[in-house]
Amino acid sequence: MPKVMPDTPIARILIVDDEAPQMEALRNTLRDEGYFTAGFTSANEALVTLRDQRFDLLLTDLMMPEMDGIALLRAALEIDGNLVGVMMTGHGTIDTAVRAMQAGALDYVLKPFDLTAVLPVLSRALTMRRLRMENSELAKRVRDHAAELEAANKELEAFSYSVSHDLRAPLRAVGGFAQMLRTESESHLSEQEKRHLDRICSSAAQMGELIEGLLNLSRLGRRPLSKQPISLTALVRQVLDELSKEREGRNVEVRISELPDCIGDPSLLKQVFANLLGNAFKFTREKENAIVEVGCQEQAGEMICFVRDNGAGFDMQYAGKLFGAFQRLHSHEQFEGTGVGLSIVQRIIHRHGGRIWPEAEVDKGAAFFFTFASDSRDSSLPVKGA
Repeated sequence: MPKVMPDTPIARILIVDDEAPQMEALRNTLRDEGYFTAGFTSANEALVTLRDQRFDLLLTDLMMPEMDGIALLRAALEIDGNLVGVMMTGHGTIDTAVRAMQAGALDYVLKPFDLTAVLPVLSRALTMRRLRMENSELAKRVRDHAAELEAANKELEAFSYSVSHDLRAPLRAVGGFAQMLRTESESHLSEQEKRHLDRICSSAAQMGELIEGLLNLSRLGRRPLSKQPISLTALVRQVLDELSKEREGRNVEVRISELPDCIGDPSLLKQVFANLLGNAFKFTREKENAIVEVGCQEQAGEMICFVRDNGAGFDMQYAGKLFGAFQRLHSHEQFEGTGVGLSIVQRIIHRHGGRIWPEAEVDKGAAFFFTFASDSRDSSLPVKGA
């Protein structure tokens, strides 16, 4: 009983063999198995057809007088890069068939044909074609998504910069005129009116800090990294010198352990330590004996730097908010700030191929741990700041 042909063929196969009886026999046999087949004894005629019609698989004889199978496959792939090729060869030319696979063929079948051997080869080749096309489509979607994401980030950064820049002038006017009114009319103002003006001035100053933080985030996304060898110990000591006013009149013990040299952007890594150490000094302000530590430890072959304090700390259930822009775990009345610093720190660490995470407990201090990419810790070049 003849087989019932499916409405949609399993695949479209282009068969090329200079021996017409063998080509026709193979064409008819595969057609009965559910494939659409087109057969040619001329390689050039097959290429002409391939330009006009779509095929999934090329099944070609290896040794042909007009054009051998390897040359045909190469020409066919230039027409349709998604085509897969299977070579037909005799026992005496298996080495040549292997070279054909090196040239792009996925497999080969031996003459004379055994249908039970041919069908699995075709199935494997078509499966490989499907996987290749799916991977290609997936890669294209990833590239498209990455391009869209990059464009969206650039647009957002440009918008943030524009808005922040345009807000500065009117905000300066509000703060400036409020301060002038407070100074020039103080004797004519009631206590309540003075408090209102003080709140205007304070709010304008706070908004100015928020705008500056937004501008810093925007600039950070646009500026390229300028990596060079750095002495982290020297960098930390420089930051501590610049933050010396934060410790005036206080009993603060600063402990600095040995820090590794690394490769990174010195100005950006300086921001990391300036933000983390600035926070450590700020949140230990209520401690009679404040302790701030900077150090590095090795775990599983990874160097982990940290900044730790014994200050106000925070509840770890809210740690996920820490690195979001303008997120704060303490009120402005308790501790001043904009909530931008840790977001900047995280972005800088990520741009250096590292990661950052906190550990803390309420009233028992906080620690921030961070890493750099492995290529950031090894250098034979002179170290900046050493």
